[in-house]
Amino acid sequence: MPATTPVTTPDAPTSPAPRSVLVTGANRGIGRAIAERFVAAGDKVATIVRSGGAPDGVLEVIGDVRDTASVDAAFAQVEAAHGPVEVLVANAGVTRDGLLMRMTDEDFAEVIDVNLTGAFRVVRRASKGMIRLRRGRIVLISSVVGMYGSPGQVNYASSKSALIGMARSVTRELGARGITANVVAPGFIDTDMTKALPEDRQQAYLGSIPAGRFGHADEVAAAVQFLASDAAAYVSGAVLPVDGGLGMGH
Repeated sequence: MPATTPVTTPDAPTSPAPRSVLVTGANRGIGRAIAERFVAAGDKVATIVRSGGAPDGVLEVIGDVRDTASVDAAFAQVEAAHGPVEVLVANAGVTRDGLLMRMTDEDFAEVIDVNLTGAFRVVRRASKGMIRLRRGRIVLISSVVGMYGSPGQVNYASSKSALIGMARSVTRELGARGITANVVAPGFIDTDMTKALPEDRQQAYLGSIPAGRFGHADEVAAAVQFLASDAAAYVSGAVLPVDGGLGMGH
C-alpha cells in the first residue's frame, strides 16, 4: 500500500511556564494591581516593600530601595524562593510636593533617591540574573508628569522623566541579550491619592483629560503585562502612556 501522510492537528495551546516576577512597592495602588495581574496569570510574584500589606499570593520581602545592601538581600530571598528574576517592575515611589522656592534639598534628594536611584539599584541587581539567562523584561513606572510637567513637583517630574533615559540606555547595553527595558507613564489614576484631592482640583484635572475620566490601576497593570509578554519581545526603549490622552505629543 502507498505510504500515507499522517494527518496532523495544531498543537493545543499550552500555558507558559511561570516566571519569576518582582514588583517593587506592591502593597498598594498601581503596584498592587500589577502584582495581582501577574499572580492571576500564574506567575511567581514577589515584592520589596518597606512595610507589609502585599496581595495574596505575593511573596513579601521587607527591604528598602534606598539601600544597596537591602536590595541585594531582598533579591537573594526572592531568588531562593522563585529563581532568578525574569520580569522586574520598578514601581516604588514617593512624593514630596512643594513649590520650587520652598522645596528643600532634602525634599528633592529623597524623591530622587527613591524614584530614580532606587529604580537604578533594582535594575542593576536584576540585570545580573537576566544576563545569565539571556532574557528579561524590565518595566519602569514613570508618570505623565515626567513629560508634561507639574507645578509643585519639580523633584517628582525630574525623577520620572529620568527613567526614560535609564530605559533607553539599558536597551542599548542589554538589548542584544534578549532583555527589554520599557517605560509605562500613567496619568491620573483612581487611587487613594487622587481620592484625597479636593473636589475642585479633581474636577480641574478631569477637565484636562480627553478621556474625561481618571484611569484605573488595572489599566496600567494591563500595559505592564503586555510589555512583559512575548508579544512585546521587539519593543524596547519605548514609553507607553496610560493617561487618557492627557500627555499626547510628549
